[in-house]
Amino acid sequence: MSSLRELCSGLPLRPLPENRGRWPGVPHAPVRTPGLSPAEEQLALRNALRYFPPDIQKLLAPEFAQELRLYGHIYMYRFCPAIQMRAYPLQQYPSRTRAAAAIMHMIMNNLDPAVAQYPQELVTYGGNGQVFSNWAQFWLTMSYLSKMTEDQTLVMYSGHPLGLFPSSPGAPRLVITNGMVIPNYSSRTEYDKLFALGVTMYGQMTAGSYCYIGPQGIVHGTVLTVLNAGRRYLGVQDLAGKVLVTSGLGGMSGAQAKAAVILGCIAVIAEVDKAALVKRHQQGWLMEVTDSLDQCIQRLSSLLPSALLWGPCREARKKKEVLSLGYHGNVVDLWERLVHELDTTGELLVDLGSDQTSCHNPFNGGYYPVQLGFTEAQRLMASNPAKFKRLVQESLRRHVSAINRLAQDNFFFWDYGNAFLLEAQRAGADVEKKGANKTEFRYPSYVQHIMGDIFSQGFGPFRWVCTSGDPEDLAVTDQLATSVLEKAIAEGGNSVKLQYMDNVRWIREAAKHHLVRRPSGLQGRTGESWGRLSQPHQLRETLSLNKIEKVTHAVLASADMAVQNFVGDACRGATWVALHNGGGVGWGEVINGGFGLVLDGTPEAEQKARAMLSWDVSNG
Repeated sequence: MSSLRELCSGLPLRPLPENRGRWPGVPHAPVRTPGLSPAEEQLALRNALRYFPPDIQKLLAPEFAQELRLYGHIYMYRFCPAIQMRAYPLQQYPSRTRAAAAIMHMIMNNLDPAVAQYPQELVTYGGNGQVFSNWAQFWLTMSYLSKMTEDQTLVMYSGHPLGLFPSSPGAPRLVITNGMVIPNYSSRTEYDKLFALGVTMYGQMTAGSYCYIGPQGIVHGTVLTVLNAGRRYLGVQDLAGKVLVTSGLGGMSGAQAKAAVILGCIAVIAEVDKAALVKRHQQGWLMEVTDSLDQCIQRLSSLLPSALLWGPCREARKKKEVLSLGYHGNVVDLWERLVHELDTTGELLVDLGSDQTSCHNPFNGGYYPVQLGFTEAQRLMASNPAKFKRLVQESLRRHVSAINRLAQDNFFFWDYGNAFLLEAQRAGADVEKKGANKTEFRYPSYVQHIMGDIFSQGFGPFRWVCTSGDPEDLAVTDQLATSVLEKAIAEGGNSVKLQYMDNVRWIREAAKHHLVRRPSGLQGRTGESWGRLSQPHQLRETLSLNKIEKVTHAVLASADMAVQNFVGDACRGATWVALHNGGGVGWGEVINGGFGLVLDGTPEAEQKARAMLSWDVSNG
């Protein structure tokens, strides 16, 4: 493959590309164990072969059957493109509309090996956040997009491109649904089987909607979350000298290392997958790496006065050093060692803690048990899933036990929306909150307890991308965003001024820390602003009078807002819209609605933006 034009020409069938199988030197998704019956295996094979003419099916059937047996899913490795997968400048894509080119730009970014967690398995992040279910779907989608006009809409069913349908210029160019399974079948067991059959897909929030901009997207959220956790739980505005302990250095969780540096604090982040840890270190997001718990403790202890035991004066750190330290090992070992240090020396070496393992997918590579090494765990996951599950649940109980001990002192832990506490509860860990309902735990959720105050004021996260691929254009948008925010600071009330200031700080730090993966990569930025800076005066007045209440647990079970976002965005001019079963907390646990909007400087684009952005935040 040598050009984007060839990539958009449809499935390469005559001749077939060479089957190179799994690429060496690239991280690969864990082997899946869907437990299909012989009849279901035949159905999975038929579903995969539907994209090919009969004579080609005969050639591919044995190959696809072998993939299903070896890996638990038919990825169609033969059709993994040889082109360098990255976000090319918009004008290089063969297309009839800017919108289609923009979508292709984003799809290829999601599958860029420098961005994607498991690029050959079409997983962007989270262990199982798919862009497509197989490579045939990728080729067909790119072909449809290259042909699309302003009077057509492409429809996507869980990675499957249903086709181009007549619509109108005001309609979305792309409508995506992922995993919209009947509730009775929306369980993890059913998902593994349905994904293997090729009939549904887990798109996370931004993988299967082609909106991922790399870990930067969550660096921003992590910066604001940790900053506001410090304000809420430690009563400080400055996190210098404060210690954050957490886990995960993957596609989303890798953001934690850079967020800690931006905030000027000390972070120790555990990661069992050495490839992920090395990747973050090579990118400069991790300052130091070690596989020694002794070294972790030594580095933390060096930040305390030599004769200082735990007590009120522990705030007086010796150096207030900025540090992001990657520990190659299991986070349970790290938590238990911190407990040991507290119990034997009286030193509490951590202030804040969380977890960003992919605990929405705990039994298929999202969470690794402390009892086994990484490679051994992967083997057991495939050979004996029931035993692997027992070890994971035992590990979760130990994990929580260590956190509970530290929380008896001046240490604060929160759930990062990755289903950690939910899975710990299912494993029998002591996470119960006395007198609460089943959706509340003894530790807070970052959405409801930390960021909820901000969301309830009308703030909402958004990302923007310069489709030119030019870093200078991103610098211009950074400057524009900063000037708009600074004007809002000058005009706004005290209730929102602090959050505006946080976002100005973020944009400046993001540019300084070079958060775009590489000069030729996606030129994107993420931000957060009140009502997306487009709310009507009525909303401002309502908020100032405190007439809008915070979101509480009473609405956590309702998916109405997500569905209404999806439908409302489509009605108001979004370029593409997506509705997902899943997201960060897992299959069957949440519904997410989202959108993409192409801004090309035309009056029509401005009109769409004004209608779109106010609705998206007003609805929730």
